[in-house]
Amino acid sequence: MAGKQLFDKKGLQSRILSDQVTGKEKWLGYLAGPAGALLLNAVLGSYLNAYYTDVLKLTHIWGGLFLALFPVMSKIIDAITNVVMGQIIEHTRTKQGKARPWLLLSAPLMAVTGILLFTVPNASETVQAIWVMLSYNLFYSFAFTIYNMSHSLMVPLSTRDTTKRGGLSVFNNIASVMISGIIVALIFPMVVLPALGVDKSKWILVMSLIAVIALPLTLIEYFFTRERVTEEQSGQSGKTVSIGRQLKLAFSDKYWIILLLYSFTYFFGNNIKNISLLYYCNYVLGTYNDGFTQTMVSVIGGIPMGIGIFAVWPLAKKFGKRNVTLAGFILYAAGGAICLMAPKNMAVVLIGQFIKNTGGLPCAYVFSALLADVLDHMEWKGGFRIDGLTASMNSVITTVCVGLSSGLFNLLLALSGYAAPELINGRTVAAVQNPATQNAITACFLGVEIVTAVILVILLSGLSVEKVIHKEQAEIKARQEGTPQ
Repeated sequence: MAGKQLFDKKGLQSRILSDQVTGKEKWLGYLAGPAGALLLNAVLGSYLNAYYTDVLKLTHIWGGLFLALFPVMSKIIDAITNVVMGQIIEHTRTKQGKARPWLLLSAPLMAVTGILLFTVPNASETVQAIWVMLSYNLFYSFAFTIYNMSHSLMVPLSTRDTTKRGGLSVFNNIASVMISGIIVALIFPMVVLPALGVDKSKWILVMSLIAVIALPLTLIEYFFTRERVTEEQSGQSGKTVSIGRQLKLAFSDKYWIILLLYSFTYFFGNNIKNISLLYYCNYVLGTYNDGFTQTMVSVIGGIPMGIGIFAVWPLAKKFGKRNVTLAGFILYAAGGAICLMAPKNMAVVLIGQFIKNTGGLPCAYVFSALLADVLDHMEWKGGFRIDGLTASMNSVITTVCVGLSSGLFNLLLALSGYAAPELINGRTVAAVQNPATQNAITACFLGVEIVTAVILVILLSGLSVEKVIHKEQAEIKARQEGTPQ
C-alpha cells in the first residue's frame, strides 16, 4: 500500500502523458535513458573478465577452476533471482505500472554495485576471490537483475500498436548497438585500454565513472516511458494468476518455446564471442592493446549496425520480422565461415565481419517487437498476460548463458596455458600465447557463432506469429470492451 501511495506522488509520475507514442518518449525513454545501464553492462561484458585475468591475475587460482566455476555458480543464483523478480513484477500494482517502478530502484543500486566490482582489495587470493564472488552477485544477481527485468518489458508494455512498438524496439536497440558500441568497441580499444594497461587504480577510476553515469540516465528512462498496456487492465480484477497456470500456458505454446530456445542459442553464441573478442584481437589477429586491431574489427564490422538503423525496420515491415531475421542469420553464418578460413588475415576477417554483422541487423533491432507479438498472442490464448514470467525466463537464459560462456572460455584459457601480461616498471608487457591458446580463442570468437546461426535459422522457420497477431489483438480488444467477437 505504501508503495502505491509513493508512486501516486506527482514528482514520481511519468512525464509521458499522451496515449500515443511520442518523439520525446522515443528519444529519451528508449534511446538516451537505457544508454547508461546498457553501456555499463556492455563494458562489463567485454572487459570485466580481462580485469579478472590480466589485472587481478586470477586465471590459475584453484588450478584454473575458480574463474571456470564461479561464473556458472553465480549465474545459478542470478537465475533464481530472475524468477523471483519476475513474479514480484507480476504482483506489482501502481499507477506507474508494474515494471517501471523497479527502474527507479535499480538506478542507485547499479551505480554502487558497479563500483564494488572493481574495488577489489590488495589482499590474499582467498580474500580477493571472496570479494569477486560477492560483488559479482550483488551487481548481476541483484542490481542488474532488477533493471534488466524491468527494462526488457518496456517495449511489450508500451503500446498495442505493432508499428509503434516496432519503432520503439529500434530506438531501444540503438542505445545498445550504437551508443555502447561506439564507446565499448571503438573508444575503449583505441584509447582507453592502452592507457589502462594492467594498472588497477586506473581501471577503478574509469569503471567507477561509467557506473555513476548509469544512474541519471536510468532515471531518465523511468520518467520518459509509460506502460499503456498495463493501464488497459487497471480497471479489471486485481487477482493474479498462479505461477502454475502461467507455466502451463507458456509451455503449451510453440511460439513461446521457440523464443525461449532462440534466446538461449543466440545469447550463448553472442556472449562467448564478446568475451573472447579482446583476447582474439590481442593474441591472434593483432598485438596486445595495439589500439588498431580491435578498432578495425569493430569499425568495419560495426558499419552495418549504423546503416541498419534506417534500413531494417522498412524491410521488416515489408517482408516480416521473422523472415528478415531468418535471412539475416544465413548471412551471419556465411560471414563467420569467411573469417574462419583465414583467422589471422586482417583483410579476410574484416570482410567476414562486415558480412556477418549485416546479417545480425534484424536480430539486433526487431527482437523486442517479435517478443511483444508473442506476449500478445499468449494473452489472446490464455486470457491473461505472462510478462513477468517471460521476462524471468528470458533473463534466466541470458544470465545462464553468460555464466556458461565465461566459465567455458576461462577453463579453455587455463587448460591451454594462457599467460597474463605483467606490469614491469610501470609498463604493461604481454606474453606471446602458445598455439593451443590461440586456437581456443579463435574457436570461441569465430567458430561457435557459425553453429548457433544455423540453429537459429531452423528455430525461426517455425515462428509464424505475425500471420495471426492482428486478428488476435482485435479479439483481445473486443473482450476488454465486452463486445461480441
